[in-house]
Amino acid sequence: MDNPQAEWSKAGIVLMHTPGQELFNGVIHPSAGLFEDYFDVDVAAAEHQNYIRMLQKNGIKVYNVRDILEEMGLDSLRFLAGQLLQYDVTTLDEEDAAGADRYKQEVLAKMSRADMIRCILLQPSVVLYKTGQNTGYEAQYIHNPLMNLYFTRDQSIVTPRGIVIGNLNSTQREPEADIIRYCYAHLGLQPILCISDEGRLEGGDYLPAGNISFIGNGMRTNDEGIRQMMEADAFGHDTVVVVRDHKFWQKQMHLNTYFNIIDADLCAMSLSRIEAQPGDPDYINCDVWVRTPGTKKYTLTRNNLSFVKFLEERDFEIIPIDSEDEMHCAINFLTVAPRHIMAVRGQSETLQKRFAEAGVKVEWVPMESLIKGYGAAHCMTQVLKRQPRW
Repeated sequence: MDNPQAEWSKAGIVLMHTPGQELFNGVIHPSAGLFEDYFDVDVAAAEHQNYIRMLQKNGIKVYNVRDILEEMGLDSLRFLAGQLLQYDVTTLDEEDAAGADRYKQEVLAKMSRADMIRCILLQPSVVLYKTGQNTGYEAQYIHNPLMNLYFTRDQSIVTPRGIVIGNLNSTQREPEADIIRYCYAHLGLQPILCISDEGRLEGGDYLPAGNISFIGNGMRTNDEGIRQMMEADAFGHDTVVVVRDHKFWQKQMHLNTYFNIIDADLCAMSLSRIEAQPGDPDYINCDVWVRTPGTKKYTLTRNNLSFVKFLEERDFEIIPIDSEDEMHCAINFLTVAPRHIMAVRGQSETLQKRFAEAGVKVEWVPMESLIKGYGAAHCMTQVLKRQPRW
């Protein structure tokens, strides 16, 4: 994957996941599910399928996680299902616990492909209790479904060097990275790095820009995750700009929720972030790291610089996004080609005019239900391959 990865380059291959039954537990208590509000699971799935069709009409190849699981080798699928299906034996003695583990392996050996996929997406736990009845056991059945998996941007990033598997900040989302890693293996893609230990890295914080990597540092990605990236030379760009968010607001949990790139000289940003001054919660500063020529070592060359000033120095025109549009996920668009984006339908006439005046082609995607999960067109896609613009 040796190319000058840039957010504005033409998208060729995308990984997505159409949500299904695993969403239900999340929508019945949205806050605990990391969602903004209740939404209809079936309507969300239909919106997602429509979005896929719109991408395909632009010549983009879409891989769907469920389809990959349907095609995956049975041994790999069974192993992954076995990792996510849990028999809780904490109330059992050692002999009964060992017997329960053997029983689990027997069940997995007989399990259909469809049920193994259910185990992966629903992450069930069977809490076992010993009884005096003839059956021997009673059980409580608990699902810990992966309701956020449809945000396939978050589990990894794709740099000029290759794929990096992230380490998600929320405990309930941790298994997603393993699932995506298995999907990549099925596609013949091997990660160059997996962020580990105290490092945190989520794909919504990464935006490639030619010879620059923008990486957000805030609610979901931390300094240790970024350090591991630099140490492994995994960014693959000569310049790494660490964009530091101090607001820590769920609506703007990632860099791509308040800043996005449309072309080599055009981007969009929340108006509140553009206007913020040092000391304001909305203010964004950045650190600039430059790789020493002929080495893999990065050196901090500028720190605590206004991010807006940095963009202006790089001759970026910034399209401001007003609060009303920002609340409707206007910034979380997907750039599929230079000055060509897929954005959430329902934005203001003012923003539509701003895009038009900047020569931006916008395809407005209906996803009123999907965005209630705190993400939109960008968060629901992981672009695996882009064609560099010569």
